[in-house]
Amino acid sequence: MDHAHPPIAKRIAAIRAGLHAHSAHALLVPSSDPHLSEYLPEHWQAREWTSGFTGSMGTLVVTLEHAALFADSRYWSQAQAELQGSGIELEKIPTTAATYHTDWLARHSGKGAVVMVDGQVLALAAEKALRAALDAVGATLRTDIDLFDSIWDTRPALPTGAVYEHLEPYAGEARADKLAQVRAAVDKLGCNAHFVSSVDDIAWLLNLRGSDVSYNPMFIAHLLLRTNDCTLFVAEGKVDAALRARLSADGVALAPYADAPRALAALGSSDHVLLDPKRVTYGLRQHIAQSVQVVEAINPSVLFKSRKNAAQAQFVREAMRQDGAAMCEFYAWFEQALQSQSLTELDVAEHLSAARARRAGFMDLSFPVIAGFNANGALPHYRATEEAHARIEGSGLLLIDSGGQYLGGTTDITRTWAIGSVSAQQRRDYTAVLQGTMALSRTVFPVGTLSPALDAIARTPLWALGLDYGHGTGHGVGYFLNVHEGPQSISKVAAEPHHAMQPGMITSIEPGLYRESQWGVRIENLVLNVPHATPENDAFGAMLAFETLTLCPIDTTCIEHSILRADEVQWLNQYHATVRERLAPLLTGDALAWLQRRTQPI
Repeated sequence: MDHAHPPIAKRIAAIRAGLHAHSAHALLVPSSDPHLSEYLPEHWQAREWTSGFTGSMGTLVVTLEHAALFADSRYWSQAQAELQGSGIELEKIPTTAATYHTDWLARHSGKGAVVMVDGQVLALAAEKALRAALDAVGATLRTDIDLFDSIWDTRPALPTGAVYEHLEPYAGEARADKLAQVRAAVDKLGCNAHFVSSVDDIAWLLNLRGSDVSYNPMFIAHLLLRTNDCTLFVAEGKVDAALRARLSADGVALAPYADAPRALAALGSSDHVLLDPKRVTYGLRQHIAQSVQVVEAINPSVLFKSRKNAAQAQFVREAMRQDGAAMCEFYAWFEQALQSQSLTELDVAEHLSAARARRAGFMDLSFPVIAGFNANGALPHYRATEEAHARIEGSGLLLIDSGGQYLGGTTDITRTWAIGSVSAQQRRDYTAVLQGTMALSRTVFPVGTLSPALDAIARTPLWALGLDYGHGTGHGVGYFLNVHEGPQSISKVAAEPHHAMQPGMITSIEPGLYRESQWGVRIENLVLNVPHATPENDAFGAMLAFETLTLCPIDTTCIEHSILRADEVQWLNQYHATVRERLAPLLTGDALAWLQRRTQPI
């Protein structure tokens, strides 16, 4: 018997009716849009609309007989709760198995089966892997229909927010200089044209920002960069006349958003176009004629924007001061309020967000505040809602992961705090995670080290105890751009050449530990790759070290002191001395007293 929630059951039934109408066996619903963004405008949130699963990543497959959601370990507990009674099965993806749903589809698709997916939201690289897997079992792939156009009768319209300019001094680099830099890289690859769909690359390249994507200051657009001209495909009305004129002065013309496919179709046999197969969809690629030579390589802007220059790094340091001051003001209030009133995880999100909003240069949050008390802290991507949240009472651990978008940078920080008394096991867990954060923060490594190679350093203190965590250790962070940015990734992913660590990159360090239904621990700072001088540099090449950018006390009341080494105590005390020195001038009263109390040496 089908016990699915009525709306979900109705939507799954509509999909199956569509499959029957097109003589198809299965529909693949990725969490993506025509720009392959991490966070999607509502118009493209078909996976969430169909399944009810609200996690930011996941893939849905609906066949005539089955419905399955594929998610990695960060979302397992959340997905199990949200899918309960929906009739959709959770397929747990191992950490490094990004193509798990592809293999599953191949196993469940016999000879002659037709699998549908909207090619406009399917990455070019993903299409190749999916088609190969289906070909191997005699199934075929159909990519020319967006089934949701006919079954999603309340589908939201495309976003209409205005585009604005990221101005100097914060921009740190002129638009014309960035265009010249990317053109030189495109030319070096033997191309005279470069098509870009990834919205963060476009925003960086043109020093533009928008509000089409929640928490990330992006706008929906495509861009075609040629040797002597540049066209931005963006919805009419989003760019005002004054900004249009400034773009024109730098050689950037505007065209309607819907014209991008026609521009690709107009490329001729003399054109050599650069595409990033992980950042351009198959549907758009199909508009390019076979006579056009296509070079597939990573967008040059991915590396360029990851390397913050000296001026940008200085603005990030100031943004971190403002962010740290906001957190001190919040935590001072929180500790006092907790003594006299009943607080929930929702109160944490509300008051912490308000504290950030009062700081200079603040524009928005960089993602929704994650405040998880005890069992909820064991869900890495938990988010409290009006319908489901916890009161902060009794004893335990409170995990708070939050961040802000500032004109001078993007922040992302996690702290775990003792509430009441904590157990010996909680202290051991907390200390092992802290040791992982410190171990990687202190690492010195050669320029060009592939970032996945650094992942084990943060895990070693946990591995020694037979412990581990299912998410990556660190992601790149943008400059008033996406809070998750490449190319570097400190994780268990297979290393590729573009993962090389270079000066100026900003990356998170965030080991964790999660005991299901009990508690979670995560301690996260952002770090900047900076040159590191050693006596042997001449013989063994240039080295890099991490400058810790994040400025906020780390809870020392959770530490099991007998586990810490003397050098770890020294690092923590020096970090707290720096936090106190940098933040004290911005604070007064209770917030200053809280900072001074929380940064005392241990």
